[in-house]
Amino acid sequence: MKVLVTGGAGYIGSHVVELLLERGYDVVVYDNLVAGHRAAVHQDAVFVEGDLLRPEQIATVFEQHTFDGILHFASHIMVGESMQKPWKYFRDNVSAVTNLLEVATAHDVKRFILSSTANLYDQPERIPITEEEALIPGSVYGETKYIAERQLYWAEQIYELKYCCLRYFNASGAHPNGHIGEAHNPETHLIPIILQVALGQRDKLTIFGDDYDTPDGTCIRDYIHVIDLADAHILALEALMNGAGSRVYNLGNGRGYSNLEVLEVARQVTGRPIPVEIGARRPGDAAALVADNTRIKQELGWSPEFDNLQAIIETAWKWHSTHPNGFVDGTDG
Repeated sequence: MKVLVTGGAGYIGSHVVELLLERGYDVVVYDNLVAGHRAAVHQDAVFVEGDLLRPEQIATVFEQHTFDGILHFASHIMVGESMQKPWKYFRDNVSAVTNLLEVATAHDVKRFILSSTANLYDQPERIPITEEEALIPGSVYGETKYIAERQLYWAEQIYELKYCCLRYFNASGAHPNGHIGEAHNPETHLIPIILQVALGQRDKLTIFGDDYDTPDGTCIRDYIHVIDLADAHILALEALMNGAGSRVYNLGNGRGYSNLEVLEVARQVTGRPIPVEIGARRPGDAAALVADNTRIKQELGWSPEFDNLQAIIETAWKWHSTHPNGFVDGTDG
């Protein structure tokens, strides 16, 4: 089986590529390297540098390869930035999916896995969050993923393209071998920011608000290891290959940890003090976001390997402590 992985040089995409190769797939990575890293792409994957905003570049790849499925990760992902630069997100995220689907359906591709987001749920009525929760995107970023899901719905109606949308909660951790991991610039995710403080790259951690309706007053989030995310993508792809219909899944560990709990576990893992200050709340932050992962466990047999916060942070620390400058410190190019 040959698959196309868009954004395969990015954080989640590169981990999915490695797991696909381990399981015997032929993989073509398509990435413009704006946010991804060439050194993150496994040497056994075919790498094509190209932009999803250039349909003629996409078409060339499909003329050279026949794909059994597509896994789509390429997008801008920062909630805050999407509210400051909405047209960047609408142009790049939405147009990218449109172009990709237009070429894919023209070449009769029948399986598509979408990297979606829990930001589709904004302020949910029930915790943990099921797939039946009302879809009310919490940002322009979330809206672009909602539009992508709707495009897939119509691609199925018109072209019989089967799809699976995986709505992530907080992707975290790194490959257990420590050779690839999270390397964003700027970094906006809590765990790598905490580890940057541990490494002395930041003076302190700022926690935004300690007066939420939670046990310790700080926000609660569901952290899922990037390898468990990767496994879910492959299980979803294989379900479609075996004739399953289109579906959506919430993807998280099903347990929430507060910001202060994450900080304390990071202190234990790193053995460093990690100074912290409490700042003002950020607009739009929900008190708690935790996934109900019952559906994907029951339907696909998915079971997270890294099901506790300590294991997640240990792998992240292995990566960050050995690659303090990401992919530019000489180890991986």
